[in-house]
Amino acid sequence: MSFRFSWVLIFLIIQVALWLYWYFNQKDKNFIFKRASKQVSTTINENIDESLTRWKNRIILIGIAILTFSAAGPQIGTRVRPIERKGVDLVIALDTSISMDAEDVTPSRLDKAKFELGQLIKYLKGDRVAIIVFAGSSHLYLPLTTDYEAAMLFLNEIDSGMIPTQGTVLSSALNTALNAFTDENDKFRLLLLVSDGEDHDGEAIKLAGKAADLGYKINTVGVGSKNGSLIPITSKNGRVIEYKRDNKGKLITSTLNESILKEISIAGNGTFFWFNNNQDSYLDIAADIESMEKKTISTHEFSEYEDRYQFFATMALFFLIIGFVMPTRSGMKN
Repeated sequence: MSFRFSWVLIFLIIQVALWLYWYFNQKDKNFIFKRASKQVSTTINENIDESLTRWKNRIILIGIAILTFSAAGPQIGTRVRPIERKGVDLVIALDTSISMDAEDVTPSRLDKAKFELGQLIKYLKGDRVAIIVFAGSSHLYLPLTTDYEAAMLFLNEIDSGMIPTQGTVLSSALNTALNAFTDENDKFRLLLLVSDGEDHDGEAIKLAGKAADLGYKINTVGVGSKNGSLIPITSKNGRVIEYKRDNKGKLITSTLNESILKEISIAGNGTFFWFNNNQDSYLDIAADIESMEKKTISTHEFSEYEDRYQFFATMALFFLIIGFVMPTRSGMKN
């Protein structure tokens, strides 16, 4: 047995101590009235049944003790109940290449993507979510989970320097993302590929088509603008010290490659979305997820202590009522 408010038991100890003091002093028949006059003491003793008085006091004290015990919040055993979650498995593949630092979307492409995805995760209800990060290589950053707080913590820690191998290989991201799914039921699996569309491989569209044939759905999200932006190079304290240049020393302007992302979404039986400065696209993505057929993700056994204070509170009330209505006068004794 455990107690929700164990500190309340201190009062129970105090009550027991006071009761023991009273018990040992009641041997003096007149200890309560020893300061009263002889006539008053005699009258009281003639009209009050000592035995009934003692039992009345004991019953009231027992009731108070049980009530204190109840207030401590006794908990017995565990209560196990099944929890069913209905949703889909959502794997987010987020581009963390250096081009995602471009600022044609405020405050940057990567920060905008993180904000929108964070809002999307908060919107989820029962869906499992996983996160893939990719640039020149891809990695499973967060396995499928329904712990959205953990997902938010992982998402917030993502930056463009976390993968040393630079470049953007969309096919690698797709391969890693598809392997992140753990359920064999294809129709409940959605991949969300978030990128500015730069691709140094060219195999992503073929891979998306193969995934669609297996029942996967692939949505893509473009981050950036068609006009593009320079790619800032920052110092350790976050200050822009330079902009990325090509081998000839010319400044590189990174633009959104919308066409390849649209082709991937078409091949993957999905939809193309766009993160820009003008709208919160996460609502459209959330609506798309909501429209998908749901499955029972898992059945958890949620265990918790079961409160038992109700039983003791009822028992205390019973003793207190009996104690307060119990007669003590000699004339009422049966």
